[in-house]
Amino acid sequence: MFSRLQELLNFKLKKGKRSVIFIDELPCFDTHKSGFIKALGHFWNNWCSVHPEVMLIVCGSATTWMIRNLIDSHGGLHNRITHEFHIRPFTLSETEKYLEAKGILWDRLSILQIYMALGGIPYYLDLLQARESCAQGIDRLFFSPDAKLRNEFKRLFSSLFRNPEGHVSIINALCKKKSGLTREEIANELGLQNNGHLSKILDDLVQCDFVRYYRTRGDKIKKNGGIYQLVDFFVMFQNQFVGRTTDPHYWSHHLNTPPVNNWMGLAFERVCYSHVEQVKVALGIDKIATEYYCWRHQEDGSGVQVDLIIERADRVFNVCEIKYCDHEYSLQKGEDLKVRNRVGMFKELVAKRRTVMPTLITTFGLKDNSYASAIPITVCLDELFVDRP
Repeated sequence: MFSRLQELLNFKLKKGKRSVIFIDELPCFDTHKSGFIKALGHFWNNWCSVHPEVMLIVCGSATTWMIRNLIDSHGGLHNRITHEFHIRPFTLSETEKYLEAKGILWDRLSILQIYMALGGIPYYLDLLQARESCAQGIDRLFFSPDAKLRNEFKRLFSSLFRNPEGHVSIINALCKKKSGLTREEIANELGLQNNGHLSKILDDLVQCDFVRYYRTRGDKIKKNGGIYQLVDFFVMFQNQFVGRTTDPHYWSHHLNTPPVNNWMGLAFERVCYSHVEQVKVALGIDKIATEYYCWRHQEDGSGVQVDLIIERADRVFNVCEIKYCDHEYSLQKGEDLKVRNRVGMFKELVAKRRTVMPTLITTFGLKDNSYASAIPITVCLDELFVDRP
């Protein structure tokens, strides 16, 4: 392969003029016993490196393969990378612009709902049609007899990982815990050895942006501890709904039912995690160093959890409640007491000598009533649609 490419380029190269070699989905070439990586290293070191006009660009969706075999290579390609670029999903703002370019002029709540099902993946978004509503699009792509994305989860994991069974089992376990699981909890849940093989699988899932790894405050965590949390919207939607019904219009038929409403609440939390930078802009703290995490505290068989903590370098904590709603959110007596309890416990256990600011992130704002004063700061959906900071 590379010898033929070299022969072709010998005729095409012009001194002083840039020649670009672009190879898409590079990991697909690395089949069993192909010797592909060795051949690529030989091609670069023995031919490309002596032709400064040659630029080699490679890409691949199997992120962990790219990292282990190219970026962190200890063989012939060691230290040969001049630039790496991790392509991330669209934000809400970028998704809105992409859909507008396709003639899809949905309101922002509909864009949020499709984002929570598909994520910001251009390939999936490109399958939507302007003549459809959000619900119709979800039905066609996931639940219709010839649903384009019905089996996408299996195909995706099989293409990314050579032995995806371990990855899928961890994904299934994380789907059951919205705040995530520690490494030890994952091992115990699945009956796995807490060893290097588990580390490799978890690293795969983190590097491919299916899972995020974070640490919490207030809980005692082991030296090598931390929380693994599922954050991929498409995978969460697939695991929750797809393959469990024969109704071709399942989504349209089940809007505003408890299973769908519960999922929307959880998925909206993930949207807020992935748009923390936009939240910071809305709060006017985008120039302040921060850390963010979910906080939980367990005591005497009961516990409390805060959806999102933004810890700021100016000695302030934004204790964020995240609420999905298709209208103004109305804080009632029971939830008011829960909010005050969570804020009070966080201040007592973590932030005794610091300022704590209760904050609400919701879709259409907080309705003004006798309990609204419990949360003085509000971030709305429109503020999550700002361009990537």
